[in-house]
Amino acid sequence: MTPERPIYLDYGATTPCDPRVVDAMLPWLHRDFGNPASSGHAWGRAAAQAVERARAQVAGLVHAEPSAIVWTSGATESDNLAVKGVARAQRARGRHLVTLKTEHAAVLDSMRALAREGWEISCLDVRADGLVDLDRFAAALRADTVLASVMLVNNEIGVVQDIAAIGALCRARGVVFHVDAAQATGKVAIDLAALPVDLMSLTAHKSYGPKGVGALYVRRKPRLQLEAQMHGGGQERGLRSGTLATHQCVGMGEALRIAADEMDAERARVRALQQRLLAGLGAIEQVFVNGSLEHRVPHNVNASFGAVDGESLVAALEGIAFSTGSACASAGGEPSHVLRALGRSDALAHASLRLTLGRWTTEQEVDAVLRRLHEQLPRLRGAGRPPGPHRADAAAAAAR
Repeated sequence: MTPERPIYLDYGATTPCDPRVVDAMLPWLHRDFGNPASSGHAWGRAAAQAVERARAQVAGLVHAEPSAIVWTSGATESDNLAVKGVARAQRARGRHLVTLKTEHAAVLDSMRALAREGWEISCLDVRADGLVDLDRFAAALRADTVLASVMLVNNEIGVVQDIAAIGALCRARGVVFHVDAAQATGKVAIDLAALPVDLMSLTAHKSYGPKGVGALYVRRKPRLQLEAQMHGGGQERGLRSGTLATHQCVGMGEALRIAADEMDAERARVRALQQRLLAGLGAIEQVFVNGSLEHRVPHNVNASFGAVDGESLVAALEGIAFSTGSACASAGGEPSHVLRALGRSDALAHASLRLTLGRWTTEQEVDAVLRRLHEQLPRLRGAGRPPGPHRADAAAAAAR
């Protein structure tokens, strides 16, 4: 474990490209370089065929029709297209939107932008375990509610929302339902043929694909009215103009094909690592795991450390790559809005680590991180400090 090559426990921020993905992408960068919109020659037709194969691979992971997949630059663009696209296209139906306080900034900021244009936003609290109360959600839906947006797997604490139940509430009230699934692909089985979901945001780089490419699933039957946010050449049925990056699309398709093939085995392996990490943290006083342990992906452990300064904790873990919140928000210096929504104090929120496990995480790496924490926390907390509540007591107090 050296600063030059730290232990990587930040797979929730981004993942390396799987070598199989890189191999699939390379020909489309130099040999087969055509524009997929150039149908008048062989280079363009070959690129278009590759894009459509990749579209089918993305659709295959989530059990959707390929025609329902719209290419974007990533989940942030997909979130913007979904939230703003529905609101602006269907403003005549109503001007009320519903989401959760724990959503990704791409959804929350999109809704704040719409609020400045006159929409009313209901941003709901969650329970102490990070899950939404279904009765509270149902009560928030109104006759003028146009869209609701709820993340499938939370990017900071890894909890899995009951999308089937939430979607059923929306469907019964005629509310368009958007789901950000950026952190879910390869971790949670998704069947859009059965789920009452109208829009779903996807990305490649959280699942061992390249950065800079994503997709938005848009329900086709009945056709969903959506206003484009990007204008130009009319690509992607007019929903997202711009020349498609063939190599990026191919990379995302291959990454999600691999995720579909290997998800069950990988989940079991990573769950064993998660349990090893949780057991080690459970032996330390004043460690509070954030979010439901029952409804959670195995790839995420988010924990707050009591009686320790957050900056000192981060400094003591040099040589380990992790996040103190989501990668998109950690540069801001403010306590995590997700942990605040769970009721954590600012002090605990600042002294929190998001440790995310992935395809190349080993038992040895998990053990090395635990050793460092066991060594450094007593020093950081200071000799002679009276012990605080044990993690199990704190967990009970948080009503998890």
